Amino acid sequence: MAGRHNNKLPSNLPQLQNLIKRDPPAYIEEFLQQYRHYQSNVEIFRLQPNKPSKELAELVMFMAQVGHCYRDHLADFPQQLKDLLSYHHTMLDPDLRMTFCRALILLRNKNLINPTSLLELFFELLRCHDKFLRKTLYNHIVTDIKNINAKHKNNKLNTTLQSFMYTMLQDSNPTAAKISLDVMVELYRRNIWNDAKTVNVITTACFSKVTKILVAGLKFFLGKDEDEKQDSDSESEDDGPTARDLMVRYSTGRKTTKNKKKLEKAMRVLKKHKKKRKPEVFNFSAIHLVHDPQDFAEKLLKQLEASKERFEVKMMMMELISRLVGIHELFLFNFYPFVQRFLQPHQRDVTKILLFAAQASHQLVPPEIIQSVLMTIANNFVTDKNSGEVMTVGINAIKEVSARCPLAMTEDLLQDLAQYRSHKDKNVMMSARTLIQLFRSLNPQMLQKKFRGKPTEATTEAKIHEYGELTAKDYIPGAEVLDLETKEEDGNREEDGWESASLSEEDEDGEWIDVHHSSDEEQQELAEEVKAMPAEERKAKAAAVSTNRLLTQEEFQKIRLAQLRKELNSAPGKAAKRKNIEIDSEDETRGELLSLRDIEHLHKKPKSDKETRLATAMAGKTDRKEFVRKKTKLNPFASSTNKEKKKQKNFMMMRYSHNVRSKNKRSFREKQLALRDALLKKRKRLIK
Repeated sequence: MAGRHNNKLPSNLPQLQNLIKRDPPAYIEEFLQQYRHYQSNVEIFRLQPNKPSKELAELVMFMAQVGHCYRDHLADFPQQLKDLLSYHHTMLDPDLRMTFCRALILLRNKNLINPTSLLELFFELLRCHDKFLRKTLYNHIVTDIKNINAKHKNNKLNTTLQSFMYTMLQDSNPTAAKISLDVMVELYRRNIWNDAKTVNVITTACFSKVTKILVAGLKFFLGKDEDEKQDSDSESEDDGPTARDLMVRYSTGRKTTKNKKKLEKAMRVLKKHKKKRKPEVFNFSAIHLVHDPQDFAEKLLKQLEASKERFEVKMMMMELISRLVGIHELFLFNFYPFVQRFLQPHQRDVTKILLFAAQASHQLVPPEIIQSVLMTIANNFVTDKNSGEVMTVGINAIKEVSARCPLAMTEDLLQDLAQYRSHKDKNVMMSARTLIQLFRSLNPQMLQKKFRGKPTEATTEAKIHEYGELTAKDYIPGAEVLDLETKEEDGNREEDGWESASLSEEDEDGEWIDVHHSSDEEQQELAEEVKAMPAEERKAKAAAVSTNRLLTQEEFQKIRLAQLRKELNSAPGKAAKRKNIEIDSEDETRGELLSLRDIEHLHKKPKSDKETRLATAMAGKTDRKEFVRKKTKLNPFASSTNKEKKKQKNFMMMRYSHNVRSKNKRSFREKQLALRDALLKKRKRLIK
């Protein structure tokens, strides 16, 4: 019983730790005793650093737990731990090294250590061959930097760490360099280090000789942002005329085929305008924050040309170069001949390479350079010796390149491709028609007269831009409509006096008055007046309206409606009825990046092979056990009867038997009796 009352605190560290946290001054003697014990253990450890020491590990965790209670006594404790780790981390026992790191993390969470020196030490410890330790340090580094920048960004610390990261990426140890890169990518993804300096540090990883680091850097730049993935389908009614407005407008009056066609055409034009008016998603992703994209792309191309990496890595480098060239509109003329070498139908992942060629083309590239790419695609893909899918992919690629660089298309090539509009393969035919539809809006003069479609006011006003030409207007196109409306309103006000006098006289009789008012007729009259105006007068009136007044949302809607009518109304001097190729134009928003669907899009689903059809049929079949005839045998292992054996025999063996020959000689009456007996026998068997 006497042993129960002895002082067990020197040996029971968890109990002492609990008591110290409750009342630190009362147990200072016990703490100093343990601190001296810790110092002596450290001296012994320094003599043999590679030897495991469980006692030292317990004392280190104890000191870290009570460090906030005795700040003065443990002022040198964190630095001592950091020195032990930095000098002996390669030879330390893995468990002891992990204990030291956990103690430092605990002290950092209690804000007893400066984060800069600790994080730099942890980055150096990433060189250790200990996977669990590296994972623990990675999680702490990311969490700690996130907590430091939680309330406001600590730019001083961020700058210091980013500079240190730059040296870590050049580290000779590939594991440490890879984890450092992963830390920066994760911090960028969490919007903590989403500045230009982080991105430009990561650009150095794209030139690493270690494949893992190279691929991680390329994947970072090729990743899509979340904002681009989410398509905002919400449309506000104030932006312009809605589909409901058009339905109301064309539903009034007689329901004729002509009005129905007008409504369909108006709905197509409205859809196209709404896609044009959608605000471009321009988020400052990693590619936008590169300081010198021209130099970055040139170095990448040089590395790609001399690279001996796998084909998948080369494809990633080609994609990054094409995105840099397309987004920043760079001049990288050597890239196009390099891509042309891979433009063959039998080439692996050729649709992606076609996508890269289309993505790297823009209006500032000289048309002669893109022309060679178009001719290569046309000669290798759009030929009758290839299958319909190959030809469709080729025409789609030509369409996407031409949409980004219209001057590259020659008139001869366009007319040759337009002939495929009557091809027997539906996919080829529809792709050729979409190409024709594209050039109706870009440059109708390049098409043959029969392919131009019905000219509208919008196509007559469209101007073909020369190489490098930009159009900057000092007025709002279509604003002349507002000037005409104000004149009509002034005229209506003068007539109001006469109308009010006549109305007051007729109201005395107590009769209803039918007033016919049609906004459609007024808009039609305005459109006719605008059409009759000379082009110079239109510009002058539009400039006057744009500069003399502030426009409201309703007025902007009227302007858009007038511009919408220009695409519906036929051009002046042209017949209202005219043969026209009407196809569903798939004018998808051409943003900064193209999708693979733009190249691989097939209008008709290809025929599936036998294996695919069989797999689909088997997947659709349910368990048909309830429809299977149940066996009536009492013993399932019994042998079959002679009657059953006869059914399994070959007919050539049975054709001369008595039963078979007698069947042919039976009369109709004998067959009737045999059938009756068989049915009666079956019935008796079922009743039993």
